[in-house]
Parts: sequence; C-alpha cells; structure tokens
Amino acid sequence: MGEHKVEQHVDEKKAQVFMKALLEDLRALAFMLGDDRVESGVTRIGAEQEMFLIDRYLRPAPVSLEVLKDANDARLTTEIARFNLEANLTPLKLENNCFSLMEKELQELIELARNSAATQDADVLLSGILPTLQKSDLTLDNLTPIARYHELNRGVIRMRGGPLSIHIKGLDELHLTHDNIMMESCNTSFQVHFQSNAKEFANHYNAAQAITAPVLAVAVNSPLLFGQRLWQETRVALFQHSTDERSRPQLARNQPTRVTFGDRWLDHSIVELFHDQITRFRPIMITQPDENPFAALARGETPSLSALRLHNGTVWRWNRACYGVIDGKAHLRIENRALPSGPTIVDEIANAAFFTGLMAAIPQAYGQIAKRMAFDDAKMNFFHAARHGLDAQFQWIDGQRHSASSLILDHLIPIARQGLSGANVTSEDIDKYLGIIEERTRSRQTGAAWIMKSLTAMDSSVSRDARQRKLTSAMLASQKQGQPVSQWTTVEKPEADEWEQCYRTVGQFMSTDLFTVSPDDLIDLAASVMDWRHIRHVPVEDQEGRLVGLVTHRGMLRMLAKGYRANSDGSTTTVRELMIPNPVTVSPATSSLEAIEIMRSNRVGCLPVVEGDQLVGIVTSYDFLEASARLFQQHLTAPSNT
Repeated sequence: MGEHKVEQHVDEKKAQVFMKALLEDLRALAFMLGDDRVESGVTRIGAEQEMFLIDRYLRPAPVSLEVLKDANDARLTTEIARFNLEANLTPLKLENNCFSLMEKELQELIELARNSAATQDADVLLSGILPTLQKSDLTLDNLTPIARYHELNRGVIRMRGGPLSIHIKGLDELHLTHDNIMMESCNTSFQVHFQSNAKEFANHYNAAQAITAPVLAVAVNSPLLFGQRLWQETRVALFQHSTDERSRPQLARNQPTRVTFGDRWLDHSIVELFHDQITRFRPIMITQPDENPFAALARGETPSLSALRLHNGTVWRWNRACYGVIDGKAHLRIENRALPSGPTIVDEIANAAFFTGLMAAIPQAYGQIAKRMAFDDAKMNFFHAARHGLDAQFQWIDGQRHSASSLILDHLIPIARQGLSGANVTSEDIDKYLGIIEERTRSRQTGAAWIMKSLTAMDSSVSRDARQRKLTSAMLASQKQGQPVSQWTTVEKPEADEWEQCYRTVGQFMSTDLFTVSPDDLIDLAASVMDWRHIRHVPVEDQEGRLVGLVTHRGMLRMLAKGYRANSDGSTTTVRELMIPNPVTVSPATSSLEAIEIMRSNRVGCLPVVEGDQLVGIVTSYDFLEASARLFQQHLTAPSNT
C-alpha cells in the first residue's frame, strides 16, 4: 500500500531535507543488517489484489471512494484510478493450509467489495486489462483525488518534459501519446510477497528474477488493449511506457526506466538495490520525514524508514525489494509484481503457490542460480513469457533450452512441490493449487489464450465493442462460478440483449480503418480511393493527423457536373480545392442519438470522429442504418418472454 501523505508544495529546501532523510534511512538499514536487527528464521507470504470496478454496461465505474466508504474495511484501499481498488491480504506464515486461508480471505474481500459496489450499481472484475476500457476513460477526471496520485502524475510528466509515448507491437499494433499517467490504471495485478532474511536475501532475489518468466508464462491474462491484440501479457509493455519519465537526453543515453526487470544479478545485499535506485532515480514525490532512524534505534525501537519506503514505492521493479515492520520487528521481503489480476481467485492463489514453492526450493535445488544462468537469459525469458505465454522458449540453467510448457511440467512443478512440502504446507493445498497449474499448462488454456480463442470464435461481422463486451460479460460470469480458467468454455456469439449496449456511443461502432488524403493530394487520388474502397467520404488530414477537411461523393458529382478539366497552367485539381473545410465532427463519447440529430440538422451523411485534435474514426448514415437493421433482426429472432 503506497504512502498517501506526500508534500504538494515542494521547494528546493524541502527536497534537500527529504534527500537527507533518504540517505539517513539507507545508512540505518545498513546498520540494522550488520547488527542482526532484521527478522530471520520465519517465512511469510502475502498478496495485494488490484481490481476493476465496472458498471451495468461492463464499462469502468469511477466509484471507488463511494465503495470504500460503504465497505469500511482497512484492507481495502484506493488505486490510481477511481475505477480501481486494491485489497491487502493478511500476511501468513508459509505453513499448513496458508494458501487455503489466503483464498478464503480474498474471497471474503472480493465479496465485500462486490456488495459495496452494488450500492453504486456496479460490480468487481478481476482482469489484467479490462477489455471494455477506452482511451476516453483515461482522463484526470478519473484520477483518484488523493495527493499521492496527483503528485505522481505531475512528477512523471514534469521529468518527461512532455506527453508519454506508447508503442506496442503484437498481432496488431498500438501507437499513441498520452498527456498523463492514467494509462497505468489500465493494469491490475496480483502481487505476491515472499519474506526472506538478510543472509539469504540475495540468493532469494536472484531466484525470483529467474522464476518470474515461467510463472508468468502460465499466468498470462492480458492480450487486449483498446481492442488491439498485443502481447499475451500486455501489462508488461504498457506499464513500462505509462510511467516512463525519461527526458529526451536520458533516452538518448539509454537511462534505465523506473519500470524495470534490472540489469544484473544481486551480489550481496538488499542495500545494493537501494543504492542503484537512489543514484539512478530522483524522487518523484516527497514527504515530511519521520524522526532520525538512529534515534529510534537508540531507544531500542524499530524505525519505519519512511523516506526510503516512499522512494522505493516510485521505482517499479518487476521484483521489488521491500523493507517493512510487523509487530515491531523489521523484515525484508520480495514483491513479485509481474502476475496479472484474474482470471479467477483460485487461479491467482495457484499462481502464488507455484511462485512461493519455487522460491522455497530453487536455492536448494540449483544453488546460487547466478552462477548457473546468465542474467541476460533471465531477462530475455521474462520478455518472451510476456510476449508469448506458454508458447515461449526459454534459455534455462547450464545453457539448457526448454519450451515454457516442458520446463513447467517436467522440472518446475516437481521443484515447487518439494518447496511447499519442505515448508510443511498441507498436501491438500499442494495438490489443489499445483494441480491447477498443471491442468492449465497441459490444456494450454491461460486467461490470455481463452480471450484470444473466444475472439477468433466470434463472428468477424460482430462489432469490436460487442466482442469486448461479450468477453467481459463471460469473464465476470465465470469468475463468479469460480472454476479455473482451464475449464472455461470458449465464447462464440454475443446475446441479443447485448447488442443494444454496443450502439450507445459513436466510439462503440465507428470505423477506425480509415483511408485519408492530404490537402495537396490530387483529387484523382481521392476519387480512386472512393472507387477502390467503395466509400463515399474521405477525411483530409495534415501531417500531424489533424482533421482539416472532408471530400464527399456528392462534391465529386458536383465537380463532374461542372465539367472537370485540368487547370489552364497544366496542373490538376487538388483535394484542397474541393474539400469541405472544418467539417462537423463528434467525439467518441458522443451518444448515437445526438450524432443522428447532428447529421439531420446539418444535412450531412457522415461525421468524422476526433479526440483532442486527432482524427480517430468516422461514422456514416450507412453505419446507423446497418446498426438499426441488426438490432431489428436481433429483436425478431430473440425468444419471446410471453
């Protein structure tokens, strides 16, 4: 849970005071490690659950503050967007039926959140990325009104010196810019915590780095963003872009990003990681420091190291090293941030059991993994897993090559079983949760695979919005049933009553596969585009993608009626001479009824759709006619309730 009490009015003096406190905290931690003041001899596990709030139409519901007020439970807290929530589970010792207890508590918290959301006509969904999310949802109006999030946004954009750029290639390609950090709110995760100790921390941390790839490969659940089919775990690429504060000079010299896998194995101590973070990354936000940590130590108390923890919370390693205090005792833990939210609670607990079992056993099974595996291989494995899921190929220890599936089934599940058994976890928990991992691997049906299969199975004539809504609806229903994703059936067709919700706004069914011309293109080109593509309207945009005009089929006919010929100087007519400048436009959020009225009152047959100053789509009278026909047909074929 991030620190919410941050300074909103920062001057140079306050920044210097915070930096002094940060350095003093790090010195205190080094002293505590050397003086054996960090807990050892006990292994605990914990987790953080991020989730989406959705409305009755399966769209983001920005009601988190209202839900939290109704729930009134300290384990539930805010996230960056008003349509996100986070649940913090109670830490448990790694023993007995700890995973069943974790599942039970998570079920209770999700049910509490769901009941409180119902008071706002909303629900809770576990999904790495919400399929129905749209770019128009990512405005600062939906930023949670808490100082931490506003300072995070200001700090990242200030350091960046301009908009964030996002470019992700998969089966499709997404390329856009965004002027705030709300893209981060597209991602929700299930973060697993593993407590280590000072002497074993480096080996445990390196083990976490190595095993994250295969654990992620079997857990991928986020292949879609804004309808584009990208990575199997698109969160990995998106999160790095959405908080990338690097300026142009820093990009030019390959300055690492705050969202990072890292660049080398850890040699000795957690302090190395904090040294690296402080030297590479300046504070994005600051807080009033607590008292000097050495004063607390002198009284025999455990310091909170608030400055160090705040700064650490703004560097997002996929395996984050954490310092914390429980019952007056300091401890060290590793927070794995790579795993997505969903598809079900039981799938998430299975992922946690798999990760934890490997963490408990890998140091004994492999020794010092840094001596048996190149760090670059571990890093490359991680990105292969995010891109390809169970289709990934891994370079493993001692130069061995494995497919993700064979590595998990033949090597890692048996090792995880040994690790959990050695920690005295009950055989019932081991069999249940590792059995889910095995079934998911053998069936090759991860959450991402189910989404992609369902998309393919749905009729290609179905609008993108209808498919996204159906996916979300089926995902929510299956989550509530609680069956692991390996047992989910493929979605094939939206139901009749779902169609009506797919035509509420222009953005839900506008055409985005656009054919455009520039003002200086020949009118012959515009005419050819119309002929070849069987369209009646061609938008005109400048080099920056701004809409400047519209060429219509009617305008072409008028030109021909007047007698089209070359100009007297031998040149030919350009688009600029024929286009309608500054055409009537709408935004993606414009309601369909409003768009129809705009068309009628302005006597136009199409409306270019713009977002900001960028052309993003077009909707025509034919689109509305086709939508009406489809809805009419659906009602004719729908079963009667009488």
